[in-house]
Formats: sequence, C-alpha cells, structure tokens
Amino acid sequence: MAIRSLWLIIFLVILIWSAISPHDYFTWFLEVLPALIGIVVLAVTRQSFPLTPLLYTLILIHCLVLMVGGHYTYAEVPLFNDFKAWFGFERNNYDKLGHFMQGFVPALIARELIVRKGIIPERFWMNFFIICFCLAFSAFYELIEWAVASATGDSAEAFLGTQGYIWDTQSDMALALIGTILALFSLSKWHDQQLRRFFKVNGQ
Repeated sequence: MAIRSLWLIIFLVILIWSAISPHDYFTWFLEVLPALIGIVVLAVTRQSFPLTPLLYTLILIHCLVLMVGGHYTYAEVPLFNDFKAWFGFERNNYDKLGHFMQGFVPALIARELIVRKGIIPERFWMNFFIICFCLAFSAFYELIEWAVASATGDSAEAFLGTQGYIWDTQSDMALALIGTILALFSLSKWHDQQLRRFFKVNGQ
C-alpha cells in the first residue's frame, strides 16, 4: 500500500508541475495524454489484473519522461540543451530518449501479458512477436503525429519535434527498436523472477 501511494504521489506531483506554465498547453496535452490514459487503465485493472512491481516502476518512469517533455516540449528540455552544447549535438535529443522508452517499456508490458496469459510459450517466438509489436506501435505513433500535424498545421510543430532533422521518423523507430531489444536482453531474467513470485503470492 505504501509503495502504491508513493507511486501515485510521484505521478501526481510531476503531472501538476508539468501543467504549471508549460511551453504551451496544446503541446502539453498531446504529450501528456498517453500518461493520463495509462493511469486510468492501471486504476481500472488494479484489482483484476495487477502488474509486477518492475512493470509499475517502468511505467512510472515512462510517464515522467512524457510529462517532462510536455512541460518543456521535447526540443527544449534544459538538461538536453546542455548536452547539445557540451557534446556538440546539432539538436536537442530528449525526443530520442522518449522514443527509446517507447520501445523499452511496451516491451515489458507485452512480455508480461504474453507470459501471464500463456499466449506464446516458446521464448524465441515470444521475443520475436514483442519486437514486431513494439515496432508496429512505434510506427503507429508516427502515424498519429502525422495526422495531428496535418490537422493542426504549425501548432503541432512542437509536438513533432523534428527540429529540421529529415530522418527523424526513421531514427525514432530505430530508437524504439533498440529500447525493445535492450529491455528483453537486460530485464527478462529479473522479470521472470518477479512473475514467479507474483504467481506464487496470487495463487495463479
């Protein structure tokens, strides 16, 4: 209960901070909307389908990335502007962190659902499916960005965050792919341990 309360407090504090004088509220809403949808889904499924602590933690981190990006816009996050100056980058690369997380966290979400539902028992094909799913999700998000930009014109420029980089879409998807593979490679054993403990505690 204490951990759950701490999770919610962190989420709400950063959400409120991000909503105070953001770069502009239209961009803030677009960037933060996935986090708002996410917390509603987590609240609705908390009793019927609780997740492992690892996954709840990763989802919170991803939400924080979204809310920071919503406050400043992905092209103007101060720390990454400093990185731009320190390392001679041509652009603010905070959006690349966002797209990396777009692969890293959904990979563990998909993995937990597949393992707990017993959908794909063979490990190789499970990982293959997760990689395909995360790439498809990344591509779908790029289509959403395109649709928003087409519908709203210049007002969506901060949401797109291309910063004049012609390969922005392709590099976004590449970062999501790297995030997916890294999550599966680095966290699968830890995730399996938590899943076994979860099944034991919940009698599943």
